[in-house]
Amino acid sequence: MSKVLVLLSGGIDSTTLLAHCRKGFDRVGTLSIDYGQAHRRELESAQLIAEYYQVPHKVLTLPKGLFARSALTGGDPAPSSPYTVESIKQTVVPGRNLVFIALAGAVAEREGYSDVAIAAHSGDHAIYPDCRPEFLEAARQALSLGTNGKISLYTPFSQISKREIIQSGVSLGVLYHLTYSCYRGGERHCGVCSTCRERKEAFRTAGVPDPTPYEFDEEDYCD
Repeated sequence: MSKVLVLLSGGIDSTTLLAHCRKGFDRVGTLSIDYGQAHRRELESAQLIAEYYQVPHKVLTLPKGLFARSALTGGDPAPSSPYTVESIKQTVVPGRNLVFIALAGAVAEREGYSDVAIAAHSGDHAIYPDCRPEFLEAARQALSLGTNGKISLYTPFSQISKREIIQSGVSLGVLYHLTYSCYRGGERHCGVCSTCRERKEAFRTAGVPDPTPYEFDEEDYCD
């Protein structure tokens, strides 16, 4: 029996991955990680999404201060400039996926999962070192070796864009209004931080109506 543990942040990519895995695996569980992120609001969405899909959901809480300071872990506020490689670099949390995959692998082996799934995609390659194909391949080998071949790393989105992820999710019936992306962590998406801008652009280029209520319009916002 194939059984996959999905790393679920509550955002677009990991939610689509969850829907994708429910089609391809016999059993699915989800794991979210509280790593001291400023946008902890995403954990609420992850819980709601897991409940909607009726899958087991766990949250691991990591020690405060484990990761280097970035815009996501208590450094400067998330950038509100247009989405570019330079602006979004402020949101890099070095080693995050390395730690997440290792933790998920430990949970997976303990609970009898065959795979760990992560939603890294091609749009992340230029910005996040631990989303690049060479990192994912190394992590895949390490996870297999570290579990004596029991656990595989599943990365079906590693060569596709966020636009393609959304288009796939629409065909899977993903309820994107349940997802949360904003790095500023408010109850509503701010609409102007770099990841809100990326979210808007992904829906626009996918040709899919954006169901997200935003706090601000980019043209009306002054930082």
